[in-house]
Amino acid sequence: MVDRRNLRAGHGFNCSMRDSDQNDPMLAPDEADHYVSVALEAAERGDCHAVLDALPIPVYMTDVTGAVTYWNQACVKFAGREPQLGHDRWCVTWRLYTMSGEFLPHEACPMAEAIRRRAPIRNEIAIAERPDGGRVAFRPHPTPLFDVAGRFTGAVNMLIDVTAEQCGALADQASRCRRLAQATNDREASEILSAMAKGYEQSAETLKALR
Repeated sequence: MVDRRNLRAGHGFNCSMRDSDQNDPMLAPDEADHYVSVALEAAERGDCHAVLDALPIPVYMTDVTGAVTYWNQACVKFAGREPQLGHDRWCVTWRLYTMSGEFLPHEACPMAEAIRRRAPIRNEIAIAERPDGGRVAFRPHPTPLFDVAGRFTGAVNMLIDVTAEQCGALADQASRCRRLAQATNDREASEILSAMAKGYEQSAETLKALR
């Protein structure tokens, strides 16, 4: 059974999904929280896999060491690969990067951090790269699981696609930098801001093109 300390108050546990959920991976924050609650409630009832298999968004589970023990089919589509039991640890993705483009080792990802801290991690965004080169920006929701005695038993993670949201944010940053570059009389500052704008624009285009 799962300790309800990790469930957000005010969210029900109705597993029914809107028709649009099956085709639209973009979820509002409250919807993501609802699905996290659904996953945790399912674990408490003991029918976790049956419920998670039906969810339209990627969900996976690990043991206390971070070894991946379960994933639904949405994970396979999201990651572009079939995870391997006994091999995959911390995450089901092939490779991870930060939003600034730096390589992010799986052992440093939010799920690994949640397991080490034994606490939920929120408000993080990363980029997953598939074996075919496709990339997707996502917001993870790693949450540790505890039994009724308070013993840590593993963790569950949900991966929410936020690529469109991040493309827009990067475009906004590029626009701000270009406005500042045009407004300043400092040539060096203008060149730096213009270079930053170009970098933001390239990152946004990369996300759009490689999906």
